Amino acid sequence: MGTALTTEVLDSRSSLPEIAELGQQLRVDGIRASTAAGSGHPTSSMSAADLMAVLMTRYLRYDWSDPDDPGNDCLIFSKGHASPLLYAMFKAAGVVTERELLEDYRRAGSRLQGHPTPVLPWVPAATGSLGQGVGIGVGMALGWRWSEHSGRHMWILCGDGEFTEGSVWEALSMAARLGLAHVTVIIDVNRMGQRGPTTLEWDTAGYAQRAEAVGCHAIVIDGHALPEIDEALRSASSSLKPTVIVARTHKGRGFHEVEDKEGWHGKALPAEMAERAIEELGGIRGLTVQGPAPEPRDDVREVKRGGDSLEGREPVRPTFPIDKPAAPRLGFGKGLAALGVNPKVVVLDAEVGNSTYTEEFAKQHPERYVECYIAEQQMLATAVGLAADGYRPFAATFAAFLTRAYDFIRMAAVSNVDLALAGTHCGVEIGPDGPSQMGLEDLAMMRAVHGSTVLYPADATSAAALTITMAGLPGISYLRATRGAYPILYDADEDFPIGGSKTLRETEHDPVTLLGAGVTVHECLKAAQMLAHDGISARVLDLYSVKPIDVAALIRAATDSEVLVAVEDHHPEGGLGEAVLSALAAEGVPVRRFGHLAVRIMPDSREPAEELEAAGLSAEHIVAAAGRLLAGSGAEARAEAEARAEAERG
Repeated sequence: MGTALTTEVLDSRSSLPEIAELGQQLRVDGIRASTAAGSGHPTSSMSAADLMAVLMTRYLRYDWSDPDDPGNDCLIFSKGHASPLLYAMFKAAGVVTERELLEDYRRAGSRLQGHPTPVLPWVPAATGSLGQGVGIGVGMALGWRWSEHSGRHMWILCGDGEFTEGSVWEALSMAARLGLAHVTVIIDVNRMGQRGPTTLEWDTAGYAQRAEAVGCHAIVIDGHALPEIDEALRSASSSLKPTVIVARTHKGRGFHEVEDKEGWHGKALPAEMAERAIEELGGIRGLTVQGPAPEPRDDVREVKRGGDSLEGREPVRPTFPIDKPAAPRLGFGKGLAALGVNPKVVVLDAEVGNSTYTEEFAKQHPERYVECYIAEQQMLATAVGLAADGYRPFAATFAAFLTRAYDFIRMAAVSNVDLALAGTHCGVEIGPDGPSQMGLEDLAMMRAVHGSTVLYPADATSAAALTITMAGLPGISYLRATRGAYPILYDADEDFPIGGSKTLRETEHDPVTLLGAGVTVHECLKAAQMLAHDGISARVLDLYSVKPIDVAALIRAATDSEVLVAVEDHHPEGGLGEAVLSALAAEGVPVRRFGHLAVRIMPDSREPAEELEAAGLSAEHIVAAAGRLLAGSGAEARAEAEARAEAERG
């Protein structure tokens, strides 16, 4: 595939013709890596190679030997499918070897995955789900303000295709509103999407007009003209607004057989074609890059990733009068306010802070409260960026609206960040607002996230305690906070371990166990009292930890009771009932009689108590379900006894 032409070291003093050679090297190495792997996106990498060659040589201030240097700039590949280009840059920087690039890319166990993830220390967050990189970069850049990283610059490479994603414009609007002038977005306008031309093709003026309309500074350039690239990056470095560089490029640049041709997206070049491409590009090179170093800053207050989330400052748990009902969402808000002693805790909300009660935090710590307005995707992207930079973000909105941002939550797990979420106004319990506002899918959604913790407290005391606990949990944690005010069930000093439950009522022999979480715990307690009047003892479990769930308590209930009834203000798919059955099945524990009350109707607008009744979740429905199951259990037992007696007579 050719021979090495040079082993020169490039730095910020290198000439543009020398940097042009680096651009060719990045193309060649991207082809070599993807052809060796048999898959990848070489043509999408080739279009942006000149842009990245100038950036890493002259403008990206980065100590490659110390990715945690607080003075480092940041580079995010929002177009994560261009990983051959990114990894070729890492090779040029000397942190990835040629052997790793050619032998490990896209292979089992490799850190050079098909799309970049933070398993590589130079990658702040996972990308590849298009439309997310800008928002994450904005979140990180916002966090630098609080930790006095004022000299850093955020560089984000995007594809033109992802600019049809609304999340990109949410992010640019937020960057402009917050005055994040140290954010530069580079659009690789190569005109070609996966199956053909993109929406605007090479209408670079159209991209620029849109960027300026949301408050950014736009620069239109030829993305293969190095003097124009150099001047644009120089201008962006000193801009007073976030900058969007609109770079007109050619997909597959440098190899005429694929350049600006349809049908080559996401396809590695066959070996013989790769040979021809490398020859046309001038052969294999051995250039290395020592770009500008970060400026030393002795006064930087670092926010390191990981570590003790409370930094030795313990929050004081709020208390609630035992004789006065209070909403779990209020417990969440009070818990957040208590967490304010931790300087790493940041709270984000989507313009419903007076309903989610995040305003409790905002009153005491306005400098660490981020109003994201009605832009749930950007709220989550900002939270991911903050988490990637070492903060402990809490993001809250109505449970129903988190579904808009689910892809960001899913990708946050891929990024392996620690992020706490809260969804209020969940279930039919919210009443007259109707089904558009009712979160009825969120338990299933959040249980499916890899490594997640899902919590559903029944009162304000447990909500506050679990909120404080979330500040120290790894991965993605979610708290489902009921809207209405309900009786306080627990003392102020009660502990709520993750993976635990609370037994609120039991006797030595309980033929029935009622399993609830959140609002249905209160209905289960009412039902147990009604069953007691009929001479039937019922155990009541508060399964506040939905994931992980209290397996030991469930096994004991399944062993002790003839009937289990799970009651949830959620659709039957993927919620509490399925969590219970899944846990017992995994342990090989048979369930003799199981009732599952869930929302199986399309709700309408009515009062909360009427909603619970209509959905079949009220105490009366719970009693009826338990009665039916007990009657069936008794008939079954009689049939078994008669069968045994008949066998003995025979």
